[in-house]
Amino acid sequence: MTGPDVPPAFRLAYVPGVTPGKWVRIWGERSPDVPLTLIGVPAAEAADLVRERAADAVLLRLPADRAGLHAIPLYTETTVVVVPKDHLLTAVEEVSDEDLADEIVLRPLDDTLDWEHPPGRPAIERPETTAGAFELVAAGVGLLVVPQSLARLHHRRDLTYRPLTDAPQSRVALCWLEDETTDLMEQFIGIVRGRTVNSTRGRPAPPPQRKRAKTAVAKRAEDKPRQRNSGARGGRRGKPRRRS
Repeated sequence: MTGPDVPPAFRLAYVPGVTPGKWVRIWGERSPDVPLTLIGVPAAEAADLVRERAADAVLLRLPADRAGLHAIPLYTETTVVVVPKDHLLTAVEEVSDEDLADEIVLRPLDDTLDWEHPPGRPAIERPETTAGAFELVAAGVGLLVVPQSLARLHHRRDLTYRPLTDAPQSRVALCWLEDETTDLMEQFIGIVRGRTVNSTRGRPAPPPQRKRAKTAVAKRAEDKPRQRNSGARGGRRGKPRRRS
């Protein structure tokens, strides 16, 4: 149902690992009358959700299919390798591609890292999902390279991770339809970009009538003391002195 009688709302989709909580809180403080609905979506379906108008915007990872979409990169994620806690690689602070040369490195079908030459040895079959790949790492099948936020999301007691040097990195971006930058969209863009509540960009300017009315009121308030003072100067100041 759409139309002028439907109250405004904003639908924000996000992929696993992305945490929009801070921006949602700021939205609630600035626009308490406009509900913001969060929609969790798999990475493979994120862009299409906006194209199908099932969401007003989406927080996804680049690289991704951006056809027909605006995109504002927000931040870059650290790439890590996920290993069992008893693995030899836990003895180092950082891991290089050479350290993975003899390891089986799982690459799920929903992998968002743009590899030119993936490290390690490929598994016989690629896991369907990143979540499933974590289960395989815990079972000792292989290792997994992911953005750090996904390693935190799928944290397990028997797994840990180390930063992987010289690896491609994913960027989290805000995407929405190219031809539909609404006032609510501008408002959310301002929030993720850190604009203050007093920023005029993306917000309607105050009606000029109010400014003129305030100016006229202030002018009348300023004129009153002048009129009283001028009346006092124009009148008699007191009785004349008697001559002795």
